Amino acid sequence: MREAGESAPPPGSGQTSSRVEGVHLQRTDENAREIATLAAVLGEPAGLDGLLADLKYRLRPARVVPRLLGRAVREAYRWDAYDDRDELWYPQGISTSADSSATEVIGAGGRRVLVTTWYSTGRDGIKRGSRVTFVDLDTLEYRHVLLVVPVLDEAGTLQLRPMRIHAGGIVWAGPWLHVAATSRGFVTARVDDIMRVPGDDDHPDEIGVDGTRVASFGHRYVLPVRSTYQAFTDEGHQRLRYSFASLDRRSDPPALVAGEYALDPDATTRLARYPLDPATWQLASGEDGISRPLALDHGGVRQMQGVVVAGGRYHVSVSQGRWMPGMIASGQPGAMRLRRWAVPMGPEDLAYWPSTDRIWTVTEHPRRRWIASLDRAWLDRR
Repeated sequence: MREAGESAPPPGSGQTSSRVEGVHLQRTDENAREIATLAAVLGEPAGLDGLLADLKYRLRPARVVPRLLGRAVREAYRWDAYDDRDELWYPQGISTSADSSATEVIGAGGRRVLVTTWYSTGRDGIKRGSRVTFVDLDTLEYRHVLLVVPVLDEAGTLQLRPMRIHAGGIVWAGPWLHVAATSRGFVTARVDDIMRVPGDDDHPDEIGVDGTRVASFGHRYVLPVRSTYQAFTDEGHQRLRYSFASLDRRSDPPALVAGEYALDPDATTRLARYPLDPATWQLASGEDGISRPLALDHGGVRQMQGVVVAGGRYHVSVSQGRWMPGMIASGQPGAMRLRRWAVPMGPEDLAYWPSTDRIWTVTEHPRRRWIASLDRAWLDRR
């Protein structure tokens, strides 16, 4: 079922349609001054190339045949031993350099890269916000980057705060990372803004600026958020929860696809498509600065954790908790077919890699954490 008055074409049709009323996003001004002030303390941003030249940790190949983790799994990796069991950070979102670039590689040397999000559980009493992790698929090396919010107080003094969102999904579009922020909409950061924090590995429980010293919860790199796509709801409509997201690069126009996680049987499970401007890779907006979806479907699946469009079909991941393997539902909204035992337990966000026809996912539960690629053709077979 679609919103009243909405007649969006199927994904990838190359046709346009009128925008849907009821929900919308509006981008805030960029906090360029605050980011420049942070750069004055930390020095010239390292950017993505600087980060990729300084990766620290390494993924481990799965110790079992990938298909034993899920019938659709064709490739699987685990985090290093510490990140695999860490109770303070949980993986959530995933995107790739195939989303970021039409050539599917990024940075100096043409790297194939994954980016994931994590949120801080605060189980030790400290809420550390959220972070992103860049993984080089050729070397399997990776590094965590803390998402931060630089703030100037009334006296012009720089403060540094964590970005406290669930970060359930991420879209890497051009130079931008659009990170799902549930009821708030999306927060947006630019990979060129990645900055190195000298010596911060020694301060895992602190964040802030004290003169020239910066603490960032033990992260050697930080990425300041530039702006927010604030979520709004028109009168008489129900608020949309931006639980996860992906990029549909092959549609015309390219689209950011978002959806709602729902456990309560009375909660909505909607899927939204927002058009992107391929010149800037920001959400397309009208003269009023408002971004409205091209489609808003009510045909999602209960407990879905991620969505991606591939082969002209929607695919959503469905978690069944930490003990049962996850499922993938594919088809059109309202008519999706479930593939059971398709993925490991706890699947989260999804991303599509066109040239390999693989769908990537990340799983969240400690000691059961995998980054896995799925066979899209297997998922869609009759």
